[in-house]
Amino acid sequence: MTEYTLNLSIEELEKRTHKDYLMTKKFLKADAPEYLELDEGDKQALKHLVRAADIIEKVNMQLDNADNLSFKEYLEKEIKNGNRQAELTKILFDAQKGVNAIDTMSNPIFLAKEVPARAGKGVYPADLSKDEFHGILIKMLNEGKTDKVRAILTQRSVVERDGDELVGIDYIDKFKDDFAKIADELDKAASYSTNSDFNEYLKLQSAALRKADPMLDAYADKKWASLQDTPLEFTITRENYADEMTGTVIENPELKNLLEQNNISPIPKDFLGGRVGIVNKKGTEALMAIKQYLPILAKNMPFADEYEQNINPDSDAKQTMVDVDMVQAAGDVGEYRGGITLAENLPNDDKLSLTIGGGRRNVYHRQIRFVSDMKKLQERLDEILDKEQHKYYLDEADHWFTIGHENAHSLGPRHGNEKLGKYRNIIEENKADMGSLAFIDLLTKLGMYSEEQRKQIIVTTITDNFLKSKPTFSQAHRVRTVMQNKYFAERGAYDIIDGKIHVNIDKVVPIAKEMLAEIVRIQIDADFDKAEKYVTENFIWTDNMELIARKLQKISKTLNGRLETELADKLLQE
Repeated sequence: MTEYTLNLSIEELEKRTHKDYLMTKKFLKADAPEYLELDEGDKQALKHLVRAADIIEKVNMQLDNADNLSFKEYLEKEIKNGNRQAELTKILFDAQKGVNAIDTMSNPIFLAKEVPARAGKGVYPADLSKDEFHGILIKMLNEGKTDKVRAILTQRSVVERDGDELVGIDYIDKFKDDFAKIADELDKAASYSTNSDFNEYLKLQSAALRKADPMLDAYADKKWASLQDTPLEFTITRENYADEMTGTVIENPELKNLLEQNNISPIPKDFLGGRVGIVNKKGTEALMAIKQYLPILAKNMPFADEYEQNINPDSDAKQTMVDVDMVQAAGDVGEYRGGITLAENLPNDDKLSLTIGGGRRNVYHRQIRFVSDMKKLQERLDEILDKEQHKYYLDEADHWFTIGHENAHSLGPRHGNEKLGKYRNIIEENKADMGSLAFIDLLTKLGMYSEEQRKQIIVTTITDNFLKSKPTFSQAHRVRTVMQNKYFAERGAYDIIDGKIHVNIDKVVPIAKEMLAEIVRIQIDADFDKAEKYVTENFIWTDNMELIARKLQKISKTLNGRLETELADKLLQE
């Protein structure tokens, strides 16, 4: 067994695992009405879906960091030996689902002294530097090994050394046994589940896990994206925010030219999550209100005649959406690293299903968005928001904004983002935010929102954009909020008066439209240098941001977070 040196002291661990510093998001309990009201067949299916998600977590831990599983084993051994430091470290390890992460203050958290953060995570050799990576690819391309390089730069491969070269191994082949076990669980779930559409998806997903064929994934994704009226939710999430290695290839001019000559588009590696839940019908009905307006929004996107977008303005929007009571969030989707996702819009633009007529699907995580401490929320508002505008702050308005954000991912250019390298996710997340804000006035005019709701969304969004600390470049979701804050401040969307935010409500939407147009232009042009210039010029942490950040730090001591999954834990034991 590999031995490790625990990095955090007992004092630091006791602090970080104290309830004041460790936020807990509670998923469904074992006796939750949502679970008890399910048909017996769906209860049995849920058990197998939770087991499948648990195996996905094991796979993703290896994609995240080659040391994760051995470090977990080491902690478990030390805990049995009565090691208190290991016991507390395991709490953080389980919360962030890995040995390395960042906290809510954007500080790196290293649980083992021997394991540094790596740009290539666990999907590239641990000792592979960026320069060596580029050099190997250049040599391979010059030797005509185009297909091998293409396999290295696909989103679904794990890269290993092969002599003085590299080889990309499809993750279905790399984790063959574990994927077969996941497929077995999905087949068992399909034998119990009461919904035929859902069962068809599970069988397609099972087939895709047994053979390294991207088209099988495409068939499963296409079916999954069409699901609307199902009792249960199960997703193998595949997103590529964590890979900081693949995108660097376009920063090397020689390598970039060789890739273009060989028609190779470098796509960052997917990391895998397993989401399990019970569809909330009432919440889902509320979500569906926006669907009728999506074709209109598509027509109103900047430069809409210059590109293809996922939603066709002239036909029914291929966009399903569900509100889900959460049972389990395993692997990538459940990692609490500085924060945790409220919702997802999948499949992403790089997925094959979108080329065979598939649509996209939004899944919203009810338990993650719930505010657990309204008193703390009021303290926060008293400290940072103009008293006169408290009436416009509504926690539910953050959910409305998130609905706009997730649907905006389906608007705008479908292609070209891969050429933006390390800035692609920052630009895309910024686009989604600005798409949500830019269409608020139009949606109010169309009847989606009342005038009161319009003001609530605007004030709540601008207020929530202020962070506790300056993020790192790897935090795409947070970098874009800093960019927006600077952009909005310079154009008068808000003022800081006597240390508090005052939102100039009627200025926000026009400014959001302006920023949205600039972002979409960058995506259309697919120019790395323009993206870099735009992000660099706007990602500036100002004195006013620091002022509000310090106030937020006084109100909230939270440094880390975790999930409490009582129902899932019970089902895993059955």
